[in-house]
Amino acid sequence: MLTAAVYQTARHHISGGSDKDRVSYDMIEIAILIYEGAQQAAVLGMTDLLVAADRAARPASGHGSPALVVSHWALAGATAELSRVHSSEPDTAAPSICVLPPALGGPPDDVDPVVTRWLLERHADGAILASICSGAFILGATGLFEDRTVTTHWTYEDRFRSRFPKTRVDTDRIVIDDGDLITAGGVMAWTDLCLMIIQRFLGHVVMMEVASGFLIDPPGREQSYYSGFTPHLAHKDDAISMAQHFLHDTEGKIVEISTLAGKAGLEDRTFLRRFQKATGHTTTEYWQRVRVSNAKTKLRETGLSIDQIGWEVGYSDPSAFRKVFHRIVGLSPSDYRRRFSAGRAVIV
Repeated sequence: MLTAAVYQTARHHISGGSDKDRVSYDMIEIAILIYEGAQQAAVLGMTDLLVAADRAARPASGHGSPALVVSHWALAGATAELSRVHSSEPDTAAPSICVLPPALGGPPDDVDPVVTRWLLERHADGAILASICSGAFILGATGLFEDRTVTTHWTYEDRFRSRFPKTRVDTDRIVIDDGDLITAGGVMAWTDLCLMIIQRFLGHVVMMEVASGFLIDPPGREQSYYSGFTPHLAHKDDAISMAQHFLHDTEGKIVEISTLAGKAGLEDRTFLRRFQKATGHTTTEYWQRVRVSNAKTKLRETGLSIDQIGWEVGYSDPSAFRKVFHRIVGLSPSDYRRRFSAGRAVIV
């Protein structure tokens, strides 16, 4: 998805099918914002990846001019305004995409109003705004996330929900493209974001060439492969908290609504409504995630068969276990085990 302004520019970059991608010599500038605490490895890695993509695209375009320009922006000067401190090409125009990299120190407590104003001005000019990992907290300070679906690192989900209660958070996803806003979860999700940008503006062939050259998985993986289940516990509904603790203490195996409502001291219908409001999940979604989280641990750390694991986490029907696991994780139990097991001999 693209904003109208950026689409009018971007549509000149790609023509033909996925095997006939052709790049014109119109330029797209990708501005990487270097704020206090920004991870330098991500800034430099994105720069290298995008510059390599531009070089790979030039023979396809038949033109020597760049298709992608990468710039760095930082607070500079006596007025402490944001300005370009680096650009892969001189004489560039306004940024088409502005990217907030991750910060290894975690989400910032405060966001400089100069940064917020600059982002809002670029957005008003038609630029796409993108964030990676904890960069979502800076982008969220603009107020643009209200009633939108975004992602960040799965360990920050509870903190993010508390700070931005009107935002929908989906930490199962690595990248969420919501048109004028793109969010990516995880410190290394800058690779996924860059490949998506390369595919959008330079085409599938160039993207695959860059991915293979850098030994990066092409787009398609999800954060749910790696994440545990981090339930929302920062809400202030003590009755629901009691039911949540009961679900975790029993590993999601006792799931009758009457029992859960009783633990909360509520009528069944009131309990169901308040549970979803407080946690962001229905009771069924919640206990399924508790069970799947336990199953992931057993798949990584034991040699039990998949059917045994399904039984141990609460499923009497092996096919039901496999179906739920795949829906939540995005991989089958056997694929997950092959990818993440500790290396011991296992039964699939």
